Amino acid sequence: MTQGAARTAGQVASVVGLAVAVALFLSVAAVRHGFFDMQVYYGALTWWVHDGGEIYDYLRPFTQYGFTYPPFAALAMLPMAYLPWTAAIAVSVSATVAVTALVFHWMIDPISRRAGWTRWYALAVALCLAAAYEPMRETVNFGQVNMLLLFLVAVDLLRLLPRGSRWAGVGIGLATAIKLTPGIFIVYLLVTRRWRAAFTAMGAAAGATLLAAALFPDASREFWTEALWNTSRVGELAFVSNQSLQGVVARLNPQEPSTLVWLVLVVATLALWVWRSRRAAAAGDEAAGLALTGAVMCLVSPVTWVHHLVWLLPALILLVDNATAAPAGGRRRRALLAAAVVAYALLISRIVWAWEKDFTGLDGFLGSNTYVWISLAVLAFLPLRHDSTTAGSARDPSGVPQLGEVDRGTPAGERHGVGRPDAVR
Repeated sequence: MTQGAARTAGQVASVVGLAVAVALFLSVAAVRHGFFDMQVYYGALTWWVHDGGEIYDYLRPFTQYGFTYPPFAALAMLPMAYLPWTAAIAVSVSATVAVTALVFHWMIDPISRRAGWTRWYALAVALCLAAAYEPMRETVNFGQVNMLLLFLVAVDLLRLLPRGSRWAGVGIGLATAIKLTPGIFIVYLLVTRRWRAAFTAMGAAAGATLLAAALFPDASREFWTEALWNTSRVGELAFVSNQSLQGVVARLNPQEPSTLVWLVLVVATLALWVWRSRRAAAAGDEAAGLALTGAVMCLVSPVTWVHHLVWLLPALILLVDNATAAPAGGRRRRALLAAAVVAYALLISRIVWAWEKDFTGLDGFLGSNTYVWISLAVLAFLPLRHDSTTAGSARDPSGVPQLGEVDRGTPAGERHGVGRPDAVR
């Protein structure tokens, strides 16, 4: 057997072994939700399309849960109403896997080249690890749209914006029209002074929203005047699955959570995010901008269920990327790999659920908010790439700088109009 064939055989064997280990782990750790959220979407769309009801009047039987997304999301999901239930599940799972593979390919490719791994091997390992990641498995088991939204945003920040494409912002705009929370990426474009992309995103969001309003005026009127403000349809803020700053405050006093304390925490968190995002943009580190904004979105949103934390995946990948770019055997590499391993281990462990029934006391405060602490650590400490090219990085054949690489030919601040080349040190 040739050396190349032996290497391929070893990689195949290791991927198979990892897949089996993950499957065994999931058989014990994964909670089956029966595509609960997708049942809400499917039921609401069926009620709306086939039974003549108003989509925002629908509640899943024996629950308070109804369709909470904007009307453009209903338009995007409309084909679901014409599919059998099992086919709708197949489409949902397949779409999630496909877009996850694409985002991972974009972000992991520099790591695989630096480590000398083949692309398929790095991607296969990453997908196996993602399958064990609690927010990802919850996304799949609930039938959620989180990875589709992350994909739309990543297209802009990782592919179009670095190339200066005039279409940069369209993905963020569409994601915002589907679900309001990705709108913080429009704010990211504004605070980092990417004016054209920001206005493109606002135009795309407005255009998609107006299209839905023209097609479904009654549903649009009901959403923007009533359903949007009906917080009882979302769920209990103190529930341990709510891993946002609002969830932390609500668990301190579930009967009367302090709005003032929450607002102070949100303002402080946003201030930190603005500072770090501007530094990332000045350094040309769009991937860090994606990771930082995903983390702050989870923190400041009133409700961040565990499955929403797929937005932390870019940060975990960047920790590994930064670690492999650091000198071998150095303290920095060890620290970054340790941070990635610890964060990943906690985020697959279901640790917060140990305090589902009782989150009082110091242990309850620390343990029930574990994922919030991880999000805060990402926001505060995720490494940013600076002007110098990282050792071992390379360019894509297209000439686009990869994650962890800043083009030496043009200072980062001049490329994006953010700050000066020496502004980030």
